[in-house]
Amino acid sequence: MSTQSIDVAIIGTGVIGAAWATGFLTAGHRVTTYDPAEGAEERLREQVTNCVEDAGSGSAASLLDSLTFAPSLSEAVADADFVQENGPERLEVKQSMLAEIDAAAPESAIIASSTSGFSPSQLNAQATKAPGRIVVGHPFNPAHLVPLVEVVPSPDTPTEVVDRALTVYEAIGKKPILVRAELPGHVANRLQAAMWQEAYSLVDRGVVSVADIDTAISYGPGLRWAILGPLAQQSLSGGSGGMRHVLDHLGPPQEVWMHDLKQVHLGEDLKEKLISGVDEELHGRDPAVLSKQRDDMLLELIALKRKYGELP
Repeated sequence: MSTQSIDVAIIGTGVIGAAWATGFLTAGHRVTTYDPAEGAEERLREQVTNCVEDAGSGSAASLLDSLTFAPSLSEAVADADFVQENGPERLEVKQSMLAEIDAAAPESAIIASSTSGFSPSQLNAQATKAPGRIVVGHPFNPAHLVPLVEVVPSPDTPTEVVDRALTVYEAIGKKPILVRAELPGHVANRLQAAMWQEAYSLVDRGVVSVADIDTAISYGPGLRWAILGPLAQQSLSGGSGGMRHVLDHLGPPQEVWMHDLKQVHLGEDLKEKLISGVDEELHGRDPAVLSKQRDDMLLELIALKRKYGELP
């Protein structure tokens, strides 16, 4: 399958589906979409236009000429080379939807799900035609800007399908990673969950405020992690000795810290602490303005990563 002018089907056209449609359209692909919700086509065209403008990709008018809204799911995927499913994050709904996609799509088509946490082995349980070609292709929000995509195959997924999926995502400007085992939440969400666990614990114990947690990350390691990941950054801190020096000399105290991390339960008291803490931190700040500022800074950061060769 060529990555030039392929036929892409987007099933489910909410925020994530619109972001995927934008990415594939911007890369020059033909996109056919389907969503049973009333008014979905009009909302999708508006969302794609907004995504294109947010990303600074010029006018959406010409891109929309390559966007088709099909009257049924089966018609949307009938000629697809690549299908991106974005249905509700409910297992029974996704299983049924993916089984229908599997039955209607050409056997050569790759089927990817945007699921945040379900495994492909769960997702393909009702598929009968070619269940092994169903993989996870999980984006990261805001998905029209953030390059990360987690690709998770099932044990039955052919290597050729995995390679093609990675190639397709790379060709639309994404930065895919291959997750080699099925885990709840994949990788990025698990890493976030580990940090949230300790953040919640520190707030629960009164060690710091919610605002202090956000400051500690966004003005400290978060700045560095946006340039290089936490392990590469750790290696740099070892100077000429690199990662070996860090692990030999700082590994023992790090183990003490890791073993001291606390498990938490999101009971009502802790939830109230977190909610009130965020409300206090963001008091008087318009969420829409904050989101726009975040997206603008993301674009500048992504431009810098391209400048220094970290992104194509």
